[in-house]
Amino acid sequence: MICRRAATIKSFIVMDVLERAQELEREGHDVVHLEVGEPDFDTPEPIVEAGIEALRRGETHYTHSLGIQELREAICRYYEEEYGVKGIDPDQVVVTSGSSPAFLMIFGAVLEIGDEIIMSDPTYPCYPNFARFVHAEPVFVKIYEEDGFQFRPEDVRKNISRRTKAVMINSPANPTGHLLDVERIEALVDTGLWLFSDEIYHGLVYGGQKAHSVLEFTDRCFVWNGFSKLYAMTGWRLGYVIVPKEFIRPIQSMAQNFFISANSAAQHAALVALTDSRVQKAVDRMVGLYDERRRFMVSRLREIGFGIAHEPQGAFYIFANCRRFSHDSYKLAFDILENAHVGVTPGIDFGANGEGFIRFSYANSINRIAEGLNRIERYLLASRF
Repeated sequence: MICRRAATIKSFIVMDVLERAQELEREGHDVVHLEVGEPDFDTPEPIVEAGIEALRRGETHYTHSLGIQELREAICRYYEEEYGVKGIDPDQVVVTSGSSPAFLMIFGAVLEIGDEIIMSDPTYPCYPNFARFVHAEPVFVKIYEEDGFQFRPEDVRKNISRRTKAVMINSPANPTGHLLDVERIEALVDTGLWLFSDEIYHGLVYGGQKAHSVLEFTDRCFVWNGFSKLYAMTGWRLGYVIVPKEFIRPIQSMAQNFFISANSAAQHAALVALTDSRVQKAVDRMVGLYDERRRFMVSRLREIGFGIAHEPQGAFYIFANCRRFSHDSYKLAFDILENAHVGVTPGIDFGANGEGFIRFSYANSINRIAEGLNRIERYLLASRF
């Protein structure tokens, strides 16, 4: 019999959308992908060259379980230069095969059976699954369109119980693309709870805004980051987590037992991502194109009739209100896929409070975005919503 822990994990609906889209493509249909949260750019060439050179040099063996020393030192320098955070010990940085293993280790190291962790609703769908996998309980606090989908600190405080251990934050956020204000971060720090901060979309910020690391405000936190989004390295599977000093040894033991080490060549390539000026030029170009797409998509979605109360300023998502057309985001998303051949993600994938919204990803060329939105507009007009 399948154990309850595995049997109760819910499907990731965006992957259901993607897989159905791929079936349609095999049938000969042209599908515009606005559902997937993955950069459409190739990894910058200096990173690719570094990975190839690492393989040729024989970097094909296990590394230190925390990651190669040079990369961990470079990550510490990055947080000092980017956020002014000084004094991070390289041993506090745990390099992992993507950020998902890091989530499992940290949730497992901090949360006891029955502990509660506060999460926003809507939220990234994998967070509650990580919590439930270690027999902790996610407690959902609604966030609202009119607030730019940010935590209301008073609502967080109302949901704190004697079992509450941590608050999960993600800024810039998936699915909303919004940033958390400094005042709200400070209010969450004041709760005295552990802050779990997913900073994977840092660097993908527009309109003169700045994403703040939680490490600027407290050391009572765990910070996730990686190379997948900013450096277009999703397939390289490399992330990291910065942990408080008292957690170094238990997390290292978990890494040794469960994962041994992250990919050696990918770590050497990631070192170049953080240190080569040519990479930064490529990143700046990608960010500029994302911003162009963001502004185009916001304008076009509003023309079609979707609601966007506050323009998102980070990541590559727009969480648009679709209630003018339907209150069933799942049905609407699959109707759009089947009839207009455009992949979008239903808001219900991100929690009950995401119902009535559709997530659009602008990690696609502006021409394909325009084509996809034109198709959606024609479908909605023909359907007489």
